[in-house]
Amino acid sequence: MAETEIRFDVEGMTCASCAVRIERVLGKQDGVETAIVNFAGQEARATVTSDADLEALRAAVAKIGYEISEIDPDDDRRSITERYSEEAKRQARLVIGAGVLTLPLMVLAMVGPDTSWNPAAQFVLATVIVFGFGLQFHKASWKQVTSLSPAMDTLISVGTLSAWLYSTVALFLGGHLFFETAGMIITLILLGRYFEARAKGEASNAIAKLAELGAKQARLLRNGEETLVDPIELAPGDLVVVLPGEKIPGDGFVTSGRSSVDESMLTGESVAVTKEIGSNVFGATVNQQGRIEVEITEVGPNTALSQIMKLVADAQATKAPVQKLADQISGVFVPIVIVIAISVAVIWLLVSGDPATAVRNAVAVLIIACPCALGLATPTAIMVGSGRGAEMGVLFKNAEVFERAKNIDTVIFDKTGTLTRGAMTLVDAITDGDRDEFLRLAGSLESGSEHPIGKAVALGAEEQDIELEPVEDFESIQGKGARGTVAGKSVLAGKEILFAEAGFTGVEIWRDRFNEIATKGNTTFLVGWGGKVRGVVSVADTVRPTSAQAISDLHSQHISTVMLTGDSRQTADAIASMIGIDEVVAEMLPGEKSDAVSKMQADGRVVAFVGDGINDAPALTMADLGMAVGSGTDVAIEAGDVVLMSGDPATSVTAIKLARRTFKTIRQNLFWAFAYNTAAIPLAALGFLNPMVAAAAMAFSSVSVVANSVRLRRYDPR
Repeated sequence: MAETEIRFDVEGMTCASCAVRIERVLGKQDGVETAIVNFAGQEARATVTSDADLEALRAAVAKIGYEISEIDPDDDRRSITERYSEEAKRQARLVIGAGVLTLPLMVLAMVGPDTSWNPAAQFVLATVIVFGFGLQFHKASWKQVTSLSPAMDTLISVGTLSAWLYSTVALFLGGHLFFETAGMIITLILLGRYFEARAKGEASNAIAKLAELGAKQARLLRNGEETLVDPIELAPGDLVVVLPGEKIPGDGFVTSGRSSVDESMLTGESVAVTKEIGSNVFGATVNQQGRIEVEITEVGPNTALSQIMKLVADAQATKAPVQKLADQISGVFVPIVIVIAISVAVIWLLVSGDPATAVRNAVAVLIIACPCALGLATPTAIMVGSGRGAEMGVLFKNAEVFERAKNIDTVIFDKTGTLTRGAMTLVDAITDGDRDEFLRLAGSLESGSEHPIGKAVALGAEEQDIELEPVEDFESIQGKGARGTVAGKSVLAGKEILFAEAGFTGVEIWRDRFNEIATKGNTTFLVGWGGKVRGVVSVADTVRPTSAQAISDLHSQHISTVMLTGDSRQTADAIASMIGIDEVVAEMLPGEKSDAVSKMQADGRVVAFVGDGINDAPALTMADLGMAVGSGTDVAIEAGDVVLMSGDPATSVTAIKLARRTFKTIRQNLFWAFAYNTAAIPLAALGFLNPMVAAAAMAFSSVSVVANSVRLRRYDPR
């Protein structure tokens, strides 16, 4: 049965226990395979089968006091930030109104005249604050209590109503008044919610920023005339003109002109990339110099920018394993706190005989225990960390990556296209016969290959004015080389083992020359026909200028480095020595990469693999952390846990450092959230915490957790 993922906007969540209950209820409904509720993102995601009844899902969630509504799949993801902005404005209006009334209430309670009207004035002010500006807490609490699912609002409502009700009775029968306590609690919690909404808006605006990067207009070229249109009107096949300083309106390729394009919004690299006829370009990147014409191939949700936004959103919607403990605690926390508060009230009443003291301490327990910080600790850090990663060209595909990265002790790099540029050039062709004939046969054979090495040989021969001939019966022999028929000759090109298996002679004659060239770091292979090796061809793949620094940075993180390659041992060792790689596994067949990863894992190592090719997909999947270079194949990107939008190996270091810093932030948040409740509840129960101080501390705890997460926005791996 087909499964689809549906996103829901959730209204009414105020703490982690709310999210846990919604998640539990959704997960139990018919047709729902999995359900994840993100408290910080105010969103739910459910994987459902075709027979799922969406109305039944809404009704089930409404029963426990919350509302869900389906989100349009084509939503541009700005809604979360806009929602927090509106929420911050609403809470600002409420806290200002409550504050205007709380100030005179505090004055009357603390230094007001001892007159008959003073208590009555306090009653009126407190009643307006508690039941007017604090109405949201009582409405939510009623829904939670009637559905037997108490949450944070229940604690706030019970606490403030207890203080108000006790004071109202004392007003008529005589006794201590707590009107100012009830009013101040509401005001301080509203203030905390205002700051929390602002901070969560900052934490969630990474996707909104990405959405704003897109071009606002496009110069559509039809019949030789330019027309300004909205980019959403473009379709694949349309031709657009992009002038210097303008953003490219969609993904496509250059059909006319030459320029340099700033792709930093995709890759995180500030150096502009040269674009000429045939070069791929991406929407929202900026044309810097010349006028270019671009044929659009992808628009809307299929563009690279939209895919990045989706990956970031998907990562933010997932949960890290460390959050499971917090969710389990949140699910039972509120009922336990209510029991503790009742126990505190009874004990203090028995010990002191003073109802006012009993009420004050019980209210302090209820208010200080609100589990907001616990629910915000993990998701806010994930939201900011994944957003910061997107800015630096690192896309985390799920929250589990942040936790796994902390244990990585070995990073394995595929050589070609990762540590090297992957752009091969013909360096030399050595033979004991006619060099042109040698190059003609070698180049003609390799013209049938899709491998970068084969293309380099064919192109190099053509650049030397060698006229290539058609190749027949071409066969690529995985990990060994190629064979085919050129001008009636059966030509082989590849490793020594290929010629040995084919029974060719002359291998030993060329072995010394082969080894001599290979020690320079060039990729070298033999070429022969007629049963005899005729010479050696050498191609060079330039080492990326940042590879050595990336390896050094990993070593500084106490991470060992390994390079896997199908090249000869001499070539691999030469490149490894240039950049400082610890270990080399050379002369590998493509299918053996995953075996190498598995072997290292069996030795107790925690392995990250960085690669970009189709044959890297099994290794990316096998590794504890797979990092796929975004310039590589779609298969590799799909297989990886992290997508590196730049081919620069330094980006892999950035990914590990940022993931570790994000997880460190999560641990800090959870520590302070747990420590706060662990330390504060006993203080409140023992009578050392005034309820107003408890309200201020509770509000501050939530804001501090979000603020700590927001610090990741400024994180620089350097």
